[in-house]
Amino acid sequence: MIPAQLPRLVTHSGKFHCDEVFGYAVLRLALGLSRPGEDHVLLRTRKPELIESGDIVFDVGSVYDPQAQRFDHHQIGAPQREDGTPYSAAGLLWQVYGARAVAALLPDAAQGFAAAIAEELNEGLVKRIDEIDNGVSMSGPVLRDSLGLAALIGDYNPSWDSDEANGATAGDAAFLRAADFAAGVLALKVEGKRSRMEADARVLAAYQAGPEPRLLVLETGMPWKSAAFAHELPILFCISPASNGNWMIDTMPPEPGSFAQRLPFPEAWAGLQGEALAAVCGVEDAVFVHVRRFVGAAKSREGALAMAMKMLAQAPARSVAESPAEA
Repeated sequence: MIPAQLPRLVTHSGKFHCDEVFGYAVLRLALGLSRPGEDHVLLRTRKPELIESGDIVFDVGSVYDPQAQRFDHHQIGAPQREDGTPYSAAGLLWQVYGARAVAALLPDAAQGFAAAIAEELNEGLVKRIDEIDNGVSMSGPVLRDSLGLAALIGDYNPSWDSDEANGATAGDAAFLRAADFAAGVLALKVEGKRSRMEADARVLAAYQAGPEPRLLVLETGMPWKSAAFAHELPILFCISPASNGNWMIDTMPPEPGSFAQRLPFPEAWAGLQGEALAAVCGVEDAVFVHVRRFVGAAKSREGALAMAMKMLAQAPARSVAESPAEA
């Protein structure tokens, strides 16, 4: 007997795919649901009368009507993205529930990032699910990856000769395991983007409070180059503490992914350490400069600042995009 008072979430039975599994994970997060039978009912069926009884129906039913909580994409005239990419059930559900699902994964202090994170995921992760499910991409052939999310979720389907593959509840337990996996992937994606956005905000605040427009000083290590590129900051060096107690001096590349530097360390400092480096650069607690001139360190914040300021004093007379380096 299915409890009548619990909300019914309905999708199709049989072999499951990434879009409805991911969509179900999104619904659970957005609606604050836990497990079927506890606070909601999950029906995997193709019976019209059961589909009709659903409070939220996705990837089945041949109806797209957000007001009526119907999210299918198999019917003639199903909705498409602005660029012509057909939506899958995941994409349709994301338009309504994505930001709420993201917000459910964020701490209170980071709720302001929810909308931006949801939009980034919509353009990347969710759109990719739409493309693979429909076999259509506006940017070229749809390429499948055996280690991609869609393939990994598909691997949760029970094999044809397993006990789980037969009977009235065939595949239901596997569907839930796949949904837990999808929710875990989504949580990791959200956390990664939250972390980057938080770092970007802190980088901008540190830059505005910094001693020199070409120098970024951070009081803790964090990703900083994406913010520098996004806001076109004229940074040449970033100073930040390392886990071993030293203070690192990182160079800024001229473009994302480049191994070059806008301003490399002086050639005379390259490959030197300790006393040998201190004698040349004039900073008593200098630790090292990489032979490729893209990173160096001092024992103290003040020492790292002194090394950076000495290099900045030479900046007008030196090229700011030379000496390619490799880690």
